[in-house]
Amino acid sequence: MTIIDQLATSLNRKDEGPNQELAKYIVDQDDREAVKELVDNMHNQDKNIQSDCMKVLYEIGELKPSLVAEYIEEFLALLDHKNNRLVWGAMTALDAITLENPEAIYGKLAKIVDIADKGSVITRDHGVHILIKLCSVKPYADHAFALLIQQLESCPTNQLPMYAEKAISIVNDQNKVLFIETLSSRLSDIEKDTKRKRVEKVIKKLS
Repeated sequence: MTIIDQLATSLNRKDEGPNQELAKYIVDQDDREAVKELVDNMHNQDKNIQSDCMKVLYEIGELKPSLVAEYIEEFLALLDHKNNRLVWGAMTALDAITLENPEAIYGKLAKIVDIADKGSVITRDHGVHILIKLCSVKPYADHAFALLIQQLESCPTNQLPMYAEKAISIVNDQNKVLFIETLSSRLSDIEKDTKRKRVEKVIKKLS
């Protein structure tokens, strides 16, 4: 069986089980040829195959980012795709490989942030995760943090608690005041008590 034959679509399965199993198998085998086949088929004429290939690739990225890190340009190109499934899948993959090649990701940050701003919730989530990861890489930390603050200022209040919680790890003595001020300025915007309390908890932890 080829790699494509093992995708959920090829097996007439509606669940993601086969794709997840295939990703794990490829990682276990360190099968770079299989990864290349998946990348090539992200442009398959069948949209379901496109989507399944993307799913397997970002699952591989989660398990072993080094296996897909060389395909940053291919994932970046898909951020402009008309198929939203491929857009947020590509952003998910880029998130997974950010710390494998932060220099390449940082070089395309303007595009990544632009697509995150215009994209779906999942696209934006992973765009913010990329910024948080780059904040942990010294040469890119200041710029990435400035962009992260912009996201915290403008993101939907539904996403704010998660972003705040995720970003705790990169808050330090130099950026803490601005981080806390930014979160505090959004508290009155948050209608749901549970969401507001989560942000307040982050502020309290850092204060």
